[in-house]
Amino acid sequence: MPDRIGMHPSSMSLFDFILFFVYIFIFYLVFYWRRRRYKDPLLRKYQKHGFWIKVFSSLAYSMFVLYLSPGDTTGLFFPEGYNIYKLILKDPSNLDLLFIQGKDFDQALLANIANLGYFSEESNYLVSKIVAALSFITFGKFLVINLFFSMISFTGVWRLFRFFYEQYPDMHKQFAIGILYLPTFVFWSSGILKDPLCTGAMGWITYALYAIFIKRKNILANIIIFLLFSYLLVVLKVYIIVSYLPFFIMFLLLQNVTLIRNKAMKAFIVLGFIVGSMAGFLTITQTMQKALGNFAAEGMVKTIKTYQVNFENQADIASSNFSLGVEFDGTAQSLLRIEPAAVVATLYRPFLWESKKPSTFLSSLESLAIMLLTIYTIFRVGLRRMVSTIIKKPIVMYCLLYSLMFSLFVGATTLNFGTLVRYKIPGLPFYVIAMFLLLYFNRKPKKMPAGTDGQTELT
Repeated sequence: MPDRIGMHPSSMSLFDFILFFVYIFIFYLVFYWRRRRYKDPLLRKYQKHGFWIKVFSSLAYSMFVLYLSPGDTTGLFFPEGYNIYKLILKDPSNLDLLFIQGKDFDQALLANIANLGYFSEESNYLVSKIVAALSFITFGKFLVINLFFSMISFTGVWRLFRFFYEQYPDMHKQFAIGILYLPTFVFWSSGILKDPLCTGAMGWITYALYAIFIKRKNILANIIIFLLFSYLLVVLKVYIIVSYLPFFIMFLLLQNVTLIRNKAMKAFIVLGFIVGSMAGFLTITQTMQKALGNFAAEGMVKTIKTYQVNFENQADIASSNFSLGVEFDGTAQSLLRIEPAAVVATLYRPFLWESKKPSTFLSSLESLAIMLLTIYTIFRVGLRRMVSTIIKKPIVMYCLLYSLMFSLFVGATTLNFGTLVRYKIPGLPFYVIAMFLLLYFNRKPKKMPAGTDGQTELT
């Protein structure tokens, strides 16, 4: 982990906080203008709540990384991005630093020699370039740039909330809990990291595809949005989009099938979906092999083994490392054996007794709540009805399968609680929503007033 440089709290002045509140006011006006266009009072309420939660989370995250737990934000992304900004101000010809790839960056220009080699990973350089670009309109102020990252995330997160809300408006409270109010998800997507950009991109991709295939509105604009944010995810964390898109596209296709009344047409579409999926899988496997690199199918088990060995080698210096309790020897068979332990680690750990730091303790409380929600759902719904609902309801299938697939990869490759609490956030909202949907579709019918037929539509 790079050492923190140039970001001691004493380096911030009163001007930093004044500018921070000025930009809060500017963002408030922007979102207020958008909010006034909503006719639905619930959307106006939740957009306002979500905005202020992200503002306070941004400030809390800034203080956290400055005073309690410095990391990539203060050791790599901000100082190196700020350094690029200063290099451009000093010599405008350095503007090309915003357009080159990380592998072409002159390592002699680094602000800290301890960051040598980090820009060889394009995702690290992209975050630093975004910091540099934002520095031109924020005077390079740490608090304000964190706020920008938080707002970028919120624009996509809000789109994700709207997508689910438009499916089942009467579940607005559950969706707000799973997306807008989920502590870990909110906190770790509120600062200068890859995670805010990834969560924001997921929301924009989700709503863009939904608008294209279901709403059929603004198709050209949404295609551009989809391509732009897909590129962003591919550069930052390709495994997110590779694990997410298949399940969401499956949902869109199945959802379209349910809208068709003609049985012959349904059968034709389903058959076409199966054949297309097989052909698409073979094509994607071949064309994405190089793009996925270490995350390609044939190399995934080796990659997981490499990650695990790296974490084990750091066990003496990292008190928050943990074990899955299952031996992984690098084979596909052992990957199947560790699957339950990896999923449990992502969704339900750290357990309370495993928390040794304030950040992991708060995460353990959230993990406990998610575990209790899961147990409650199992007992309330029952395994048989859960399976039946997953099969019958495309939205449940998509949320649950993606969250479990994502949890498997993250849990198998991340054997450190400090890292796990951050890496798992792209999957958490979908798992929580899947539990809420299972409860919703299997809720007991309410008693109907006298004079009605006594039937209640659950779907």
